[in-house]
Amino acid sequence: MSKFDEKVQMYKNSAAEIGLKLSDKLITGVAKGLGPSIYLGDASLVSGTDQAELDRVKQNFLIKKLGLKDRPALDGAINEVIEQMGKSNRNKHRALVYALLAKKFGKEDMFIS
Repeated sequence: MSKFDEKVQMYKNSAAEIGLKLSDKLITGVAKGLGPSIYLGDASLVSGTDQAELDRVKQNFLIKKLGLKDRPALDGAINEVIEQMGKSNRNKHRALVYALLAKKFGKEDMFIS
């Protein structure tokens, strides 16, 4: 199994453990889109308590990648996803956060080929 396949399997297992309803194709597509960052400790995780990090998620993923307009609903969606993953969960994998956000905004097709 390749390192990429191992990471994707870890994401699938984590999603199943916390009851996230994400397709394997979406998880795989988002992980591919993240590139080498999935192998870097801090870069592969999202801190739900660091406002600067949450602002980066909004700017770099929701606005730049998904093409959404900046509005309060984006912050609400990020907070909802952080809640869904569990505030006490220290391993909020960026791939899963992004997959949940893509699903929430109906943008799964951008990651599924």
